[in-house]
Amino acid sequence: MKEIILITGAGGLIARELSKQLKNDYTVRFLTRKKRYGHDFEWDLSKGTLDEKALEGISHIIHLAGANISEKRWTDERKKELISSRIDSAGLLLKSLEQKRIRLKSFISASGINYYGTETTEKIFTEEDGPGNDFLSDVVVQWEKAADAFKKHNIAERVIKFRTAVVLSEKDGALKKMLPTIKMGIGSPLGTGKQYMPWIHIKDICSMYKFALKNPEMEGAFNAVAPEHTTNKELTEKIAEILKKPLFMPNVPAFVLKLVFGELSDAVLKGSRASSGKILETGFRFEFPDLKKALEDLLKNNRP
Repeated sequence: MKEIILITGAGGLIARELSKQLKNDYTVRFLTRKKRYGHDFEWDLSKGTLDEKALEGISHIIHLAGANISEKRWTDERKKELISSRIDSAGLLLKSLEQKRIRLKSFISASGINYYGTETTEKIFTEEDGPGNDFLSDVVVQWEKAADAFKKHNIAERVIKFRTAVVLSEKDGALKKMLPTIKMGIGSPLGTGKQYMPWIHIKDICSMYKFALKNPEMEGAFNAVAPEHTTNKELTEKIAEILKKPLFMPNVPAFVLKLVFGELSDAVLKGSRASSGKILETGFRFEFPDLKKALEDLLKNNRP
């Protein structure tokens, strides 16, 4: 009999792709705000409720819920939403499992590579490094603390946190947003373009979750980031090269992005490198360890 996995954040990019990788080996359920399919179960964070049928017989939870960091300007209200969507959702799951006296084999949570802060430095961060001191790093610290509570309260045998880099996919996210201007021949790097952009192919991040499910000795925090480091300028140039488009426009000035996006602009104007060493030591192997192969795979239907 297949083990049952409950996935939150059902509408997100990773959840959609991950379910395709898991469906042959596991029974997959989703927690969602509005039920659409037979494997969907509703929850409502504002009311603190969820359909308890979603929890029956489950062995694992993959917690992907969380409002999109870069979708809206960071007003005080939006900041509260970014935190609540991650921390309160985990708290509701924990409370519901405690009430039902259900113990999981694993609680696997998304986390963010912004744990280390958004400054641009030459340092390569590992999981042994401490957190940064800006808003995003504070969000991630709280996010991981909410995940660790499942082990602390003896609700999960183990907790894994994937500090996720920019997920590259032609269907959504940063790459999809960059494509239109580059296709029109007016793409350009952001700010200095020298800021590092930790990245990972959508197939690799999904494979990482599946690998964690299959390897019960894994526990703790892991950088979900490809081994090859790249800057915003290098990423932009590589996309243009594959699409055979020119790059002649000047860089988008930092002050313009700050005027438009406010504090959120730091998320794209700054960035450091992160090491993939720890996840590689587990035996996990990337299908797309270098940027060129990753982009060639993702853009194969966009090339002339």
